This record gives sequence, C-alpha cells and structure tokens, in this order.
Amino acid sequence: MAIPVIYEDNWLLVVNKPPGLLTIPSPKEKNRTLIKILNEDLKKKGAAFSLHACHRLDRHTSGLIILAKGKSIQQKMMQEFKKKAVNKVYIAVVDGLLAKAQGEINTPLSGKSALTRYKAICRFKDFSVLRVSPLTGRKNQIRLHFKQIGHPVIGESRFAFRRDFKIKSKKLCLHAQGLRFLHPVTGKEIHLETELPAYFNRFLK
Repeated sequence: MAIPVIYEDNWLLVVNKPPGLLTIPSPKEKNRTLIKILNEDLKKKGAAFSLHACHRLDRHTSGLIILAKGKSIQQKMMQEFKKKAVNKVYIAVVDGLLAKAQGEINTPLSGKSALTRYKAICRFKDFSVLRVSPLTGRKNQIRLHFKQIGHPVIGESRFAFRRDFKIKSKKLCLHAQGLRFLHPVTGKEIHLETELPAYFNRFLK
C-alpha cells in the first residue's frame, strides 16, 4: 500500500493515512494497520528501528499521523500532546447549514471535558465545509460533537444513519489536514499540511 510521506527526519515520520485503515492493531484486527504496514516495509529495508504511533486517527478518518522512530522519541512526542502543545486542524464536511459561521462546541464526552472550535469555509443549504480544531483529544470527539449539535459529518455511519443525509458519501468526510508542533528533539517549529482526498473536491467546487 502506498502511504504518502509528508515529513521525515532522524526522529520522526509523518504520513498521510488513507481512510479505512486502523492506526494501530486492535483485538479484532492486527494485520492491516498503518503501523504494521510501515514497520514491515522498514524490516524489508533492513532498518534498525521500529515506528511507534504518537497519536491516533479513527479508522475512517484520513490525514496526518506522527510516528516516532523509537520508544524514547514516542514518549517525548506524546508529552507534547498531553501538554496540548500540538495544534491540529481538520477539514470536515457536515450535514446541513450551520447557523453560525464560526463557534465552539463545549460539551463533555464520556464524563470528560471536550472542546471543539470550528470556522466555516463555505456553507450551503444541504452541507457545510468547516475548518475544525479539537482543543482536547477525546475519542471520536469531532464526530460526536457535530452529531450532538445536529450536523453529523457526512459519510458517518457509526453515530448517524446514512439514509438521513441529503448528501451521500461512501467515505467519512473528515480529514486531518494540518499539524503544528515543536520538535521534541530539535525544538524547531514544524508546520505541516496535506492535500485533501479527491472525494472532498465535489464539495469544495
């Protein structure tokens, strides 16, 4: 599987994860995961290190994932996430016309505080394209928050019924487009962006 590399140095690798792929193995699926595919490729190349995920994306969410070349680097990078020092930007296409061009959703998830900010790129009668920044890292945060306010992400099948959407999509329209963070070793600010998947184009056009 061709997985695009967006950034690489001696300590980190950042790739553009395709939709439909788990980040790390689960009890039900251990073989076809991002981390297994990449590490098997490294093994074939004779690499002296293994990759370790510093965070995760949902199976059906595409976009930027930071991987560490070794456990010690992984721990340093994960500390940056815990300190909320990693800025993440997603592009989401949600069902319906949002009343406000920008705002925030501040409702707890699984008993923990959760905050999501958004700004509309464009709004139409049947859907809205948003730039979304999750300021906390709760599981399925973006998907759950927009479901709660009555505007689920288009292509959603876990937290909403696809038959209820006016706009149909076989894939979840949620993409982790941007990352900004301080490098855990060099201290340099890293700012990365990736192109949107092709199936987003019909909305943006």
